Amino acid sequence: MDIDGVLLLDKPKGCTSHDMVEFLRRRFGLRKVGHCGTLDPLATGLLVLVLGKATRIQDLLMAEDKRYRGVMHLGQITDTQDADGQIVEERPVPPLTREELEAVFVKFSGEFLQVPPMVSAIKHHGKPLYKLAREGKVVERPPRLVQVYSHQILEWKPPFLGFEIRCRKGFYVRTYCHDIGLTLGCGAHLAELHRLQSGNFSVEGALSFPALQEMHRAEELLPHVLPLPEVSRIRRQ
Repeated sequence: MDIDGVLLLDKPKGCTSHDMVEFLRRRFGLRKVGHCGTLDPLATGLLVLVLGKATRIQDLLMAEDKRYRGVMHLGQITDTQDADGQIVEERPVPPLTREELEAVFVKFSGEFLQVPPMVSAIKHHGKPLYKLAREGKVVERPPRLVQVYSHQILEWKPPFLGFEIRCRKGFYVRTYCHDIGLTLGCGAHLAELHRLQSGNFSVEGALSFPALQEMHRAEELLPHVLPLPEVSRIRRQ
């Protein structure tokens, strides 16, 4: 059965975006499935999946701005810049005030340059960086222009700092945490991440993975798929 449209999925922790694509292909016999913006295994939240003819607009949907809620762990630097990596350095966390934290967040607002992490899908001479990282190699990565439209410090319970940001595509929240930690002098890594929004699509109302696992026929999936006219309407809102 061919299905054309967009499926909004609340991705669980511990699996990749590609895992979700492969699950849909195998479970429902779908030939064309893609995702619009990678979420690392650590991350949860909104994953926009395109089915059938909707794969034609995959690049358009992938280019949408994103909104995230996360937690950074100050005082620890990891080799992947998140909690899935190995701790490579620990530093004491100074008694920071919210005002001091806000001043650093402001430095990473608007447009600025960000060096992509080694553990990423960006290619170097045709080979993904994460494969080079597995071989213990570190190569020079040219910085990329990124943008943070807005930020908010949600909670400061040392050494954990909760935050929310809205950013342009191609932004690495892991690196954002790593760089803020270095600027504060104590280092940091991303401990938790939840994608709240991509463009005008929200995680609210997205299908949970346990609910998806209970389905076995493509017909059961149909009520949760946004048809292409509906996708266009939401994008124009």
